[in-house]
Amino acid sequence: MESSLPSVVSQPVVAQLTRAAIFLVTTVNSGKENEAAVRALCGDLAALLRAVGFRDLEGRLSCVMAFGSEAWDRLFDAPKPKDLHPFREIRGRHHAMATPGDILFHIRSTRMDLCFELATLIMSRLGGAVSTVDEVHGFNYFDDRDLIGFVDGTENPVEQAALDATIIGEEDAAFAGGSYVIVQKYLHDLKRWNELPIEAQERIIGRTKLADVELDDAVKPTSAHNALTTIEENGKQLEIVRDNMPFGDVGKGEFGTYFIGYARSPHRIEQMLVNMFVGRPPGNYDRLLDFSRAVTGTLFFVPSATFLENVAAGEAASSPADPSSNDDATKSKMPPPDGSLGIGSLKGEAGHEYSSSGTRPYFGHGMEPDRR
Repeated sequence: MESSLPSVVSQPVVAQLTRAAIFLVTTVNSGKENEAAVRALCGDLAALLRAVGFRDLEGRLSCVMAFGSEAWDRLFDAPKPKDLHPFREIRGRHHAMATPGDILFHIRSTRMDLCFELATLIMSRLGGAVSTVDEVHGFNYFDDRDLIGFVDGTENPVEQAALDATIIGEEDAAFAGGSYVIVQKYLHDLKRWNELPIEAQERIIGRTKLADVELDDAVKPTSAHNALTTIEENGKQLEIVRDNMPFGDVGKGEFGTYFIGYARSPHRIEQMLVNMFVGRPPGNYDRLLDFSRAVTGTLFFVPSATFLENVAAGEAASSPADPSSNDDATKSKMPPPDGSLGIGSLKGEAGHEYSSSGTRPYFGHGMEPDRR
């Protein structure tokens, strides 16, 4: 059965995991001219991505641009995504704090220099329109481990399952092709963590440290990290896509993990966080939080690449296309499979839908997702 949704190109939320990333969170400064500068970047982002990424197509450069709840109201004269709201802080045994953030840039590549160059061009284009509230440079650590020594991202869904977990469909048809993302920066007390016996660490995480094998339910505590972050509804597991990255500043004694989770609804990530910080049942909280402290927390909406391209610089963006419309003018075509970074140059070229929701995810460089 054919979907009535218009064909749109999604941003690369399920792009290949990479060895380097920059997470850049900014706020939009007051003033109509600053809002106009942000809208202008929306339409120009694809061109900046092409300019940098073309220098090394094997570098798999990609960028996701996402917006917080308050920024959406300021920037776009459009209906609001139905689940977009400020990050809700959680107070339990530990505290998941809410911190400022209007725009998130999630820049990924196999090369940090490509990430850095694109971030530089983005911030140069924005100039004084925004203020940076957080910037983290993430790196791949050995065999996809975080700084506490465990493999991170083992249970990520892959291929179509990743799309189903992250890309909005008919449940919010006006924003089909979009996604939600929650970010948190965690700082680890590695000295105390490394004093724990390996067996105690494994019971906290719920997996073996060396082999990365999930502990049997008979020996795994109900407070294990991977137990509390497993969410089921009506007998079906609700998945998210994580692209967490280690980061650190040795001179300052800072060692951390940047959590970034994409989902088609923020509720599943929020429930994971409630389970971790409050407990399931309350009091049965994630013991990893005794050693890892969340110092940021922000929720963003990731509009489709089609939406970004259609943003008008001088005035707030108009409403998304009526999902019942079959007018070809509402359709943005898929990027070519030849490794091109082009999005903006594809208007009017032949294309086709990727998924049953009528959305075509943009992976960057024509690559399909590859999950660890």
